[in-house]
Amino acid sequence: MSKRAKVLIVDDDPINRLVLEKTLKGEHDVFLVESGEKALTFVKTAQVDLIILDVIMPGIDGYQVLVELKENPITQSIPIIFISANRSHDDEAKGLELGAMDYITKPFSPSIVRVRVRNQLLIKQKNDLLEMLASIDGLTEIPNRRYLDENLSREWRRSKRNGTPLSVLLMDIDHFKRYNDCYGHRAGDECLKDVAQALAAQCERGSDFIARYGGEEFAAVLPGMDKHEAMEFANKLRNAVNALNIEHKASLNADHITISIGIATTQMGRVYAEQALLEEADLGLYAAKDAGRDRIVAR
Repeated sequence: MSKRAKVLIVDDDPINRLVLEKTLKGEHDVFLVESGEKALTFVKTAQVDLIILDVIMPGIDGYQVLVELKENPITQSIPIIFISANRSHDDEAKGLELGAMDYITKPFSPSIVRVRVRNQLLIKQKNDLLEMLASIDGLTEIPNRRYLDENLSREWRRSKRNGTPLSVLLMDIDHFKRYNDCYGHRAGDECLKDVAQALAAQCERGSDFIARYGGEEFAAVLPGMDKHEAMEFANKLRNAVNALNIEHKASLNADHITISIGIATTQMGRVYAEQALLEEADLGLYAAKDAGRDRIVAR
C-alpha cells in the first residue's frame, strides 16, 4: 500500500501482543490494547484500517466487540481478523458469520499473519477506492450529494454527542441558467468545474468539505465552526469565486460569475436535526437571493 496502514491489535496476552507487533511493525503502524472495552474506546477517536481481535478475553469477548463495531456506521467497514487458540470450526464459522474477514489460530506463523493482513488491507484499499469513486461528482470531481448526506449525518451525530457547533452552507451560482443560455452548456460545465475547484481549495482543515448539492448548487459542511466562523469562511468562498472573474454578461447583478450563500449553525438549546439544518441553510440562501444575490445570509 502507498501509505502505512494503521493496525489495531486487541489481545489480553502481553506476549501475543508483542509478537504480533514485532511481526507487523515493519510494514504498518501498530497499536496495542489489552481488552475489548479499550478497543471500542480506541476506535472512537482514532482511525484504524484493520483490527486483529482475540476471541477469548476477560470482560467483553471478541464476538461482542465485533458485533458493536459492525453496528456502528463509522466502524462497520473496518476489516476484522479473529485470532484464537480455539481450533473449533464452529467458532470460526461464528466469527465469519458475524462479519470477520479472516480467522487465524494460535500458535500462529508470523509469515502467515503478514500475508493475511496484507491481503485484507489490499481488499480494503480497493473497496475504499470504489467507495470514493461512488462518492465523487463526475463533472466537478468534488464530493457528490451521496457523500454529503452520509458525512453530514455522521458530523451531526458527533456535534450532538460532543456539544460542539456544526455549520452548513448552501450556495448557488447566481443566474446560472442565464449563463447557460448565453454561453452554452459546454461553457456552463467549465464554469461549474472552475467554481467547484475554487470552493474546494478554501478547505484547509481535513474535516471541512465542499460537495456538489445538485445543478449549480454546492454545500459545505464545517464541523466545529460557530456562526461567526462560518460567516468568515463563507466570505472566503464568495471572494474566491469573485476572484475567478468569469465573464457573465447575462447576469442581473454583476458582470461576472458570483454566488449567494445561506448559513445554518447548530446552537446550544437549538440543535437541528441534520435535514432541518440543510433546510435552514436553504432558507438563508433564498434570503440572500431575494436581497440582491452575491451575498451571505446566516440563519
